[in-house]
Amino acid sequence: MESKKKITSKKELSAAPKVNWSLMLGAAFLMATSAIGPGFLTQTTVFTQKLAASFGFVILISIILDIFAQTNVWRIIAVSGKRGQDIANMVLPGLGYVLAALIVIGGLAFNIGNIAGAGLGLNAITGISPTVGAAISAIIAVLIFVVKEAGKAMDKFTQIAGFVMIGLMIYVAFTTSPPVGEAVVKTFAPDKIDFVAIVTLVGGTVGGYITFAGGHRLLDAGVKGVDALPQVTKSSITGILITSVMRIALFLAVLGVVAKGLPIDAGNPPASVFQLAAGNIGYKIFGIVMWSAAITSVVGAAYTSVSFIRTFSQKLDKNANWIIIGFIIISTVCFVLIGQPVKVLLLVGALNGLILPIALGTLLIAAYKKSIVGDYKHPLWLTISGIFVVVVMALMGGYTLVDQIPQLFK
Repeated sequence: MESKKKITSKKELSAAPKVNWSLMLGAAFLMATSAIGPGFLTQTTVFTQKLAASFGFVILISIILDIFAQTNVWRIIAVSGKRGQDIANMVLPGLGYVLAALIVIGGLAFNIGNIAGAGLGLNAITGISPTVGAAISAIIAVLIFVVKEAGKAMDKFTQIAGFVMIGLMIYVAFTTSPPVGEAVVKTFAPDKIDFVAIVTLVGGTVGGYITFAGGHRLLDAGVKGVDALPQVTKSSITGILITSVMRIALFLAVLGVVAKGLPIDAGNPPASVFQLAAGNIGYKIFGIVMWSAAITSVVGAAYTSVSFIRTFSQKLDKNANWIIIGFIIISTVCFVLIGQPVKVLLLVGALNGLILPIALGTLLIAAYKKSIVGDYKHPLWLTISGIFVVVVMALMGGYTLVDQIPQLFK
């Protein structure tokens, strides 16, 4: 009953903190740069090779589904004033712990890949070994959470890195002179539709921990309540649009290379595209983009994963920054000692596809529980669109999981 009173009280609503657009942009960039990681660069390159201009349709549909999913999640987090795991526990006791476990395990596994990507990025820029590059990147990520105002430092870092990535990516796209007209036509009238590509892009953009990254960041900064919903919605959509601009720029860059019939190296597709587009300078740009994408994903994965366990005890909450630092160090040590555990990443990737429908489905139920959201009325169109995303991602996520498990025993 206290939760209901807190949300519906006029005094509480009028006392809601004034929304800071810089903070909103910070949350949007945290989510976007968490999504734009090494896997993002590789997936976009490979699917563009496969589908050519028709990949534009996949991007368009994934953007729509991403907006549906993320808008639902951020709004429900904001209006309830609670993190995802606490909402899940209120819907079904114990579910929050299951969700937290899935998020943390997935975040840790993918962070090993993110650390590896940061090492490869510095290797391309400076020539140092990927292992040394990974260690240096980990130190930089740790320093962000050592400073007193860690949240603000994280916001600023992800914004700067995000702008650098997008600027360089747009430059590379221009250098390849892609067939923009054909891309526009095929975006609305594709030669073929690849549903697996759509689900992969949605899962990579708002799957796992990513969709909660900005929502939890806003909550940590005190942005919550019904009065904050317009700004929260704008921030959530901005995050998706930032990711989409990067995706479209990379798509056009690869399309320009493919249209010219140039051979893309299967060993490192993104690096090959950058090099074919702008020579040695392009390869250095790839290094900068890869490092920026990877290091911001390291920060986002560590911050959001720990945000899923910090409410379980006061000690965890009090020492959250140190746990985040430990999370980054463990990821780095795993990469340095054993590399990237490919089979584990395959299984976790499949599990990651199921996190979104579980989490979003739970939050949609929560949106209709007065004990969680008070008198708030969730828009019907958001509920319907959210249910659609849950069904589609559950079916495809289940198929992917069944498909990947046998590979663990090969």
